[in-house]
Amino acid sequence: MWGRRGGKENAPTPLRPHTSTPLSLETTMSTLTISTQTWPRLGLRRLALAGLIAALIGAFLLSLAIGSVNIPLDNVVRILLGGVPDRATWADIVFKFRLPKALTATLGGAALAVSGLQMQTLFRNPLADPFTLGVSSGASLGVALVILSVGATGSLLLAGLGILGDFGLAAAAGLGAALVLSAVLLVARRVQSSVTLLILGLMFGYLTSALVSLLIYFSLPDRVQSFSLWSAGSFGGVTWSQLRVFLPTVVLGLAVAGSITKALNALLLGETYARSLGVNIRRARFLIILSASLLAGTVTAFCGPIGFLGVAVPHLCRNLFNTADHRILLPTSMLLGAILALLTDIIAQMPGNQFVLPLNVITSLFGVPVIVWVILRQRKGA
Repeated sequence: MWGRRGGKENAPTPLRPHTSTPLSLETTMSTLTISTQTWPRLGLRRLALAGLIAALIGAFLLSLAIGSVNIPLDNVVRILLGGVPDRATWADIVFKFRLPKALTATLGGAALAVSGLQMQTLFRNPLADPFTLGVSSGASLGVALVILSVGATGSLLLAGLGILGDFGLAAAAGLGAALVLSAVLLVARRVQSSVTLLILGLMFGYLTSALVSLLIYFSLPDRVQSFSLWSAGSFGGVTWSQLRVFLPTVVLGLAVAGSITKALNALLLGETYARSLGVNIRRARFLIILSASLLAGTVTAFCGPIGFLGVAVPHLCRNLFNTADHRILLPTSMLLGAILALLTDIIAQMPGNQFVLPLNVITSLFGVPVIVWVILRQRKGA
């Protein structure tokens, strides 16, 4: 229920900030209002939320219209509504190639953004995300063990298994992501510095990359080539049959994240405070690891390791909506993550050309300035 604007009985008590840094993660964590009885008032945020929804629809339609063959938007809408386009081939292009890619980008961007948001909350580290802490590298190791170690015969077997093979690939990536995330979580209990934890995450990433390199060295050339193409990152390689695994797994991970917003809000102020609110810390930590591993592992399994969306999107949402409340951040991170994934994929397609840029090139150009901005704001507030 919505709290009355002038009433006091439903007005939550704000917590006092411990620092004056504007909109940094530490400040937003300490100034967060935690209430289990009232939903946050949106106010002008409704306009921003409506703008994100409109932008998502626009980016989705653009991803269907723009490419090596440009299709007018009215024809795209006509195709989606079951009409006949001006050219019959346009319907095949949309349904067979661009629609699966657009759905994958939408789900993948939302998954990476929510995964990064949960990891920043769990570690209380503004630079945490699946890529920077080595979780994506762990998922890559799981995929490499499947793709490179089985050889040509095993790959044909995986392909012949169809949906079971896709589930196996996603499970291997999720397991690798969960193992690395658990290891980083153990180390994080002994490390107070955000930068030190980031460096340790990079070390975990280098370690798993070294293991992948060993697998590559002893693998068949055709397997190495397919793995190299996968590691460049792309939303365009997911087929309709693979979406039957990709979509429900991502939705499951997002649903788990949505079910623990109260725990995420409480964890912003530390485990001691969360425990005083009745939060089961062990259960909350397990669900966060489960959700983040499912989301990051599934996206990495089918799309390759995609960096910087997970670390950049939560910060943009915090500043756009001026809040650290996960009841607002979770849906808005999903929307903004999906929008940016669609836009970066459109740019990577180089509209009007026949070649495609690696997706991580575009996400790096977008994400690195955001990370630098976060570090500079932290140093300024120190």
